[in-house]
Amino acid sequence: MKVIEISAIWCSSCLIMKKVWKNAKQNFENLEWIEYDLDFDSEVKSYQVGATLPVLIFEKEGMETSRLVGEKTMEEVFKWLEENISA
Repeated sequence: MKVIEISAIWCSSCLIMKKVWKNAKQNFENLEWIEYDLDFDSEVKSYQVGATLPVLIFEKEGMETSRLVGEKTMEEVFKWLEENISA
């Protein structure tokens, strides 16, 4: 299971979420975390990201199972991760 983080350096919501994501990484160490910058990483194109950032994508066995878009609270991110792990 892995979580794809997509953000951009010019995005203020992304900067806020980086702190939340850092905490999530420490609490969900069993997940593989991959970070992409919208402007610098060509791999982002394969995820078909819209205009709203930041984006978290949950993948199981190489398939996207869920997406969390926009600025969220730590509680919302943790709940989303827990739901996806147990699904």
